[in-house]
Amino acid sequence: MQVRDVTGETSGKIWHRKPAPTSGNGAIVSVLHSGDGVKTGRRRRFLKATFNQSGERVLAADHLGGIYVFDLMKNRFSKVQSCGQSCTAIASGLRRMNEYLVGLADSSVKCYTTDSKEMVSWMRGHDSAIHSISVHGSGRYAITTSRDTAQLWNLDTFERIRKLNVKSKVPIQKVFFLPISNTILTCFTDDSIFGWETDNFEWKYKLECSSQHRIGYKAFSATKDGKLLVCGGKSNLLHVYSLTSHQLSQVIKMPNEVQSVKQLEFLADKFDAGANKVLGVLSQDGVARFINVDTCQVLFELRCNDPRDKIIHVCVDGEGGDHIVASTDAGKMIIYSIRALDAQLNAAPGPLVKVVKDVWKRKSLRSQSETDASGQRSTKRPPNGNVSTGRIMARKLKPSKEILQTHPHTQSDLPHGLSLPKLRRILRGYGEYPEKYRLFIWRSILKLPENQTAFSSLLDKGTHLAYASIQEKFPVKSGKLLRVMQRVLSSLAHWSVIFSELDYIPLISFPFIKLFQNNHLVCFEIIATILTNWCQHWFEFYPNPPINVLSLVENVLSHHDKELLQHFVKYNVTTQIYAWPLMQTLLSEVLTRDEWLRLFDNVFTNHPSFLIYCVVAYSICSRSALLRTRQTEDFTYFFHHRNALDIGAVISEAYRLSESTPANIDPRKSMDGFEPLPMGETYPIFNKYPKFIVDYQAQERERIRKDELEYLREKHIATELSEQMLDRKLHEDTWYRRKEMLEDAEEERRKLLIEEERKLVDQRKKLSAMKRELRVRELQLLDKSRMRFVDHQQTMKEIEIKRLEEELDRKAMLRNEEISATVEDVEVKGLELEANRASLEQQMAREQSELEDKIRADINRRRRLADIENKMNEKLKDERIDIKKTKELEQDLASVELKNNALRHHTQAAKSLLHSDIEREKVLATSLSRNIENLRKQREINTRLEQLRLNKEEELSTNRNRLRYLEDVRNEGDERRARMLQDRDLGESRRRIEESEKRMEEHIGRLREEHTQQQLNRSAAEDRMTAVSNKMCLNDVSDIEDSVQWSLDRSRGNLRTEERHLMDEVRNLRQRLVSQRKTPRKYFSTNRWR
Repeated sequence: MQVRDVTGETSGKIWHRKPAPTSGNGAIVSVLHSGDGVKTGRRRRFLKATFNQSGERVLAADHLGGIYVFDLMKNRFSKVQSCGQSCTAIASGLRRMNEYLVGLADSSVKCYTTDSKEMVSWMRGHDSAIHSISVHGSGRYAITTSRDTAQLWNLDTFERIRKLNVKSKVPIQKVFFLPISNTILTCFTDDSIFGWETDNFEWKYKLECSSQHRIGYKAFSATKDGKLLVCGGKSNLLHVYSLTSHQLSQVIKMPNEVQSVKQLEFLADKFDAGANKVLGVLSQDGVARFINVDTCQVLFELRCNDPRDKIIHVCVDGEGGDHIVASTDAGKMIIYSIRALDAQLNAAPGPLVKVVKDVWKRKSLRSQSETDASGQRSTKRPPNGNVSTGRIMARKLKPSKEILQTHPHTQSDLPHGLSLPKLRRILRGYGEYPEKYRLFIWRSILKLPENQTAFSSLLDKGTHLAYASIQEKFPVKSGKLLRVMQRVLSSLAHWSVIFSELDYIPLISFPFIKLFQNNHLVCFEIIATILTNWCQHWFEFYPNPPINVLSLVENVLSHHDKELLQHFVKYNVTTQIYAWPLMQTLLSEVLTRDEWLRLFDNVFTNHPSFLIYCVVAYSICSRSALLRTRQTEDFTYFFHHRNALDIGAVISEAYRLSESTPANIDPRKSMDGFEPLPMGETYPIFNKYPKFIVDYQAQERERIRKDELEYLREKHIATELSEQMLDRKLHEDTWYRRKEMLEDAEEERRKLLIEEERKLVDQRKKLSAMKRELRVRELQLLDKSRMRFVDHQQTMKEIEIKRLEEELDRKAMLRNEEISATVEDVEVKGLELEANRASLEQQMAREQSELEDKIRADINRRRRLADIENKMNEKLKDERIDIKKTKELEQDLASVELKNNALRHHTQAAKSLLHSDIEREKVLATSLSRNIENLRKQREINTRLEQLRLNKEEELSTNRNRLRYLEDVRNEGDERRARMLQDRDLGESRRRIEESEKRMEEHIGRLREEHTQQQLNRSAAEDRMTAVSNKMCLNDVSDIEDSVQWSLDRSRGNLRTEERHLMDEVRNLRQRLVSQRKTPRKYFSTNRWR
């Protein structure tokens, strides 16, 4: 058993490897929440579970309100809802298959969807927790039960219809719907059970239990057919009630380990027609025991592997599924396999008819043979056969041939252990076979031989010509389905030629091809069985519709609904309008898929004539619409399109017609019974059709095919010839068009060339004019630049002179400031001396008598000081003279530096002008050389063209002389022939011919000499032209070099002249500066030293 932990997951796989049930208990997988990574107290425990209608999905609810969907077929699970509180009950089976009901701990009921995960409705009304939810078989109603009340809900509008209130002394135990009935059972804690009508809520019956048998019912379960009800409670006894007699019919005692029953569930069987026999009993010990109600034997048990864990809830599929789901006390959900637990469950029942084998006779014969072999006398059986000793054995009974021919479907020896009477009961009870087993039942009823070898031989013949282009007539969207359809129809055509001629065979086959597209063999054999049994006598009137079968339809319709037939006759509606379209498509054109499958469940289970009754029943059930129809087009449209018609009513009407049709018009008399395809290496021959018509049509088709091939071949040849002619014409047109284009292009190029030559002449004229203008402008620019340079030099000189004057003024001003500052210092010092002298005089006056000696000493000292001061003054005068000379030297040095800077600037400007002049001279020399080259080339071209013109004129004169000579020769020959005819002298004729030949040879020699002389003259002229061109090239180059040399010499001369002018100007500037230095300024003379 695999263990699947879904903690923290919202979706994923249920099992990660192929599920293998555990030997012994049949467990496949255990789903749980381990609680890893989850807070304490939040570990989820599964409480409730239920299967959906198909039995493929399980809805499980945990104690925290999480709802999970487990898809056992796709091996996927997903969390679809989180309610936020504990779930007390859960139920599915609603009319909308994606919806389910959940009872919550707050006494409310909510409806959710599994697809969109949204809440559809929220229903309130209970005061206590809901412990059970029961859904009606139609899915439109539901009953919710709590301890004090039960409520009936309409699931279409989610409104409450009724409410059952009870006394507090006797609480409700459970209220639920009985399967396949309109009865509601209410069960109370005092073991009383009441039955109520669902429609009008009237009391129907009561199930009474004597006081001595009361066990306190807690669990209830009813069989699917609604005939038995089992109740259990606080005891190991089970009470079985018959719901037909409303009495206690049986009491079952469970083993001693069972002390109380917690849950009861009937296990559905696919082949028991709802009479369930296996009952699951969940007891207080946590073990679910499944027993047979008839034999009271325990078939198997479900228990947890962990002895400390117990099962608290069991969920089974009510439709006969293969799994059981159990919830344990530890919160696990365990999925069990029913097949691993009980292989006999859901197994097909044995044969219905059995015979008695005379085993005693076999033993007596065997003993007699042994006795005869040993030489002893054997005991003989009495002739009357009254001895009943022996053992009774059972074996299958083979019906007689008469029974098989009359009622072929009454035999019970169907393959795979199926019984046709039981299948008929299932069909009558449910109206159709289970969807899951329908195709299996069809294969069993039709007794398909599955002749693989024969079918492979038909497939090996390839695609039949009649169905090679089937996609054009029957476009199918699926490529796979189209290929399967082509193979099956080709196999039918190879089996019998008639099936390649009928245009409605694809219509008959398509529904079965779509159903069995993955099994080509079964598909082919089902279609072949239908064509040989249900399509009997259809091909006898080929290529016309089967008039005999259509007459059967008309006879049945005339007997059961004459008014409708008269209406058809009145408006010229024949069986080819209201019956044959339905038969051609086997009613698949007017029915949906589910309706058609349901119809053919009944068609395959009955006599082949049942299809005719279905066709008639379809018209009778639509009589109200047909009687209001008047137009033939409307009738045709009606029988080719789907209509609002209940297929159940059509099937019931077909059964009524088959049972009430008189024997004289019964289609059974005209149609054979069911005959399956025999087993063997080949399929039987099918030739129930007019062979000569089919062969004639095949021959005609072959002839038409050959004619068509010949026509196509000739058409292909004619097409090729026409294409070749068109290609040739196209090439010719292209060639002529290209030639015209080339001629036009040549003419256009010639015009362009003339135009370019004219433009070239104009450009040359303009170029020469521009050159003259450029030369004039160049001279003007040179004059302007020279004048501008002169002005610039003069401006620079003025600026320099002005700067020098400013410098001199600044120096003079600084000198004046220094003199004034010195004078002020001397005056200050004089004042200080006066002040000192006054103070000394005062001191001397006071101390005259005391300091006479000191005065004399001071006088001597002052004298010495005076001498020293005089010397210092002399020294200062000498120093002032030296400073003046230094300043003058500095002024000279500054002027010299200024002149040097000006000279360097002038030199650089002269160099830049010289370089620009040289560059212009180079450009001018290059343009002159190009012009000279172009003139030389032009003269050369003119010389060559002139020579070519002379050569052409000489050639023209030569050709004229040659033509003149040839005309003379021709005239001379004519005269010679005329004289020969007149003279008729052979010798004279020969002499004249020889003379003419000599003259012709001499003339040819002269022509050769002239031609040679012309060639020599032409070569000499070419040599002269080459020499002239070479000479012109050399002369041109020398001219260019002379012009370039001349321009360079001129530039150098100009440069030397400018340098001389510049040096003269520098010398003049120096002279002016020297003269200015010698003549002092006026302000120098006004300054005096104080």
